[in-house]
Amino acid sequence: MPREPHAESYYTATANDAPVYPELTGEVSADVCVVGGGFAGLSVALNLAERGYDAVVLEGRRVGWGASGRNGGQICTGFASGMKMVQRWAGKDDARKLFDMAEEAKAIIRERVARHNIDCELTWGYFHGANKVRQLEGLRRTRELWARDFDYGDTRMAETRAEVPQYVNSPSYVGGLYEGGAGHLHPLNYCLGLARAAEAAGARIYEGSQVTRIGSGSAPVARCARGSVKAKSLVLCGNAYLGDLAPPIRSKVMPVGTYI
Repeated sequence: MPREPHAESYYTATANDAPVYPELTGEVSADVCVVGGGFAGLSVALNLAERGYDAVVLEGRRVGWGASGRNGGQICTGFASGMKMVQRWAGKDDARKLFDMAEEAKAIIRERVARHNIDCELTWGYFHGANKVRQLEGLRRTRELWARDFDYGDTRMAETRAEVPQYVNSPSYVGGLYEGGAGHLHPLNYCLGLARAAEAAGARIYEGSQVTRIGSGSAPVARCARGSVKAKSLVLCGNAYLGDLAPPIRSKVMPVGTYI
């Protein structure tokens, strides 16, 4: 079955060589069937395979075809809404747990890239540029909040326009906040590296294997055009691409525009 190519982007144009995984044909069995070959699905498969479970990944197109292969590649601190807003929603104790979870995710990326020798241009260091003095004041408050409530102190302020060039070569910013604990990577190459690591650990990966139906019974069955997987457990990692496969989830998905 022809594979739908990755969307054109810088990441696709600079992607590492990667194998073409076979299409699922016939009936196979596994401990766990994972639907979706992006960050989430491949992480699940890698973790399971490393613990001795038989994991099968079904990807409808190519590994990293969706958001995992064409996102901005930022490894950010906290959450997009800002930790002050998270504290309002969740309370200070739970906000700290969420922040620590996000920091653990950074550590997982660092460890995986090193252990599996994933060539994804991982670079640490992140600069939040301020176009206006008001924005610079907001970054100061963010820095103070991170240090006070979350013990996050790997930060420095560029208080003047003259200090900006040591972080970013642009005359557009009046100042900004630098943090050493955030960074950037090549998302498609990271995803391809996860796939190689998962396969090396024993996971089986199939591309061009869109799951069209999930059968219930004594064990879940994921059915594709030319094959099926019978598993003890099923993990859905297709995000917005699940379509009508899981109707209760579809009602929770909303479109969000983002561009690279």
